[in-house]
Amino acid sequence: MSNTYLTTAELAERIKYDARTIRERLKDSVLLEGRHYLRPFGGRKILYIWESIEEDMASGIPTASVGIPLASGASCHG
Repeated sequence: MSNTYLTTAELAERIKYDARTIRERLKDSVLLEGRHYLRPFGGRKILYIWESIEEDMASGIPTASVGIPLASGASCHG
């Protein structure tokens, strides 16, 4: 399988986010190293893996994680 590697600016253009938002808010919270991006040759440069990001964006938020879990196994949707 061939992957498409994008810089932060190229990813920002594709997902319509500011590059600064990707670097400061999404990286390491939503976008995880090894799954969504890598640092080639152990350097500072970050390359994002488009296919992994696209797959996770299309899957959306799982319904089980929405709400506050209760001891009975149900969720509070406040």
